[in-house]
Amino acid sequence: EEKIMTKINIGCGTSPTKGWLNYDNSNAIKLANSPFRYRIAKTLGLLSSAQIENIEWNRLNSIEFADASKSIPLADASVDCIYTSHMVEHLSKSEVKSFLKEAKRVLKPGMVLRIAVPDLKIAVNQYLKSKNADVFMRTLRVEAPPITTIRQKILLFIIGYRHHQWMYDGESLSKLLIEMGFKNVEVCKDGYTKIENPDGLDLYEQAEQSVYVEGIN
Repeated sequence: EEKIMTKINIGCGTSPTKGWLNYDNSNAIKLANSPFRYRIAKTLGLLSSAQIENIEWNRLNSIEFADASKSIPLADASVDCIYTSHMVEHLSKSEVKSFLKEAKRVLKPGMVLRIAVPDLKIAVNQYLKSKNADVFMRTLRVEAPPITTIRQKILLFIIGYRHHQWMYDGESLSKLLIEMGFKNVEVCKDGYTKIENPDGLDLYEQAEQSVYVEGIN
C-alpha cells in the first residue's frame, strides 16, 4: 500500500508543485478571496492587467494563503518535506528565523527542508565580469518601492513589499539552517535532493541563478 505523504511548497508564486500543498502569502490570494477589496482595487485602477491576471489565476488554482514568517497552518510533525524557492530572500533575518522555527515544528523528525534562493555568489561573479553596477543592483532587487503618493501607499497596502531584504550564498544559508537546529545541512547540486519521492518537484528551478540548500529536521 502506497504511503500518502504530505509535501508542501511554501511561497509557490505562480509555480505550484503538482500533487503538493501549495502556499503563498501573495496579497493576490487575499484579494481573490475578498471580492469587496478586489472590486475596490479594480475600481480605483490600482491593479495592472498582470496583477488582475494573477488574482484570477489564484482563484482558479488551489493556492492557499499562509504567511510562513508567522505561521504554517498545519499540525506539529505532520509534514514529510518542505520546499521553498525564491521566498526567504524576501524576508527579514528575524522573519527567516521565524519561518525556520515553523518549518521545524511542522516537519516530521528526519524529514527534509529544501530551500532555493538567488545565489549572491553568482550575482557577484556576473558583476565582476560585466563591471556594470546598475545591472548588478537591479539583479539584487533590494530597492524598496516608492511610497510618496497616495496611490503608491494604497498599492503597497494591497500588494505588499516585493523587494529582496537579504541575500545569501550556499555557505551563509547553510550556517543559518545549522544555527536553527537543522542537521546534515548541505549545498545541493542541480537535480539532487534527499527528499524521498520528490515527484512533481522541479529540482532545476531557476538553476541559472540559484543555490539549493537542504537540511534534516
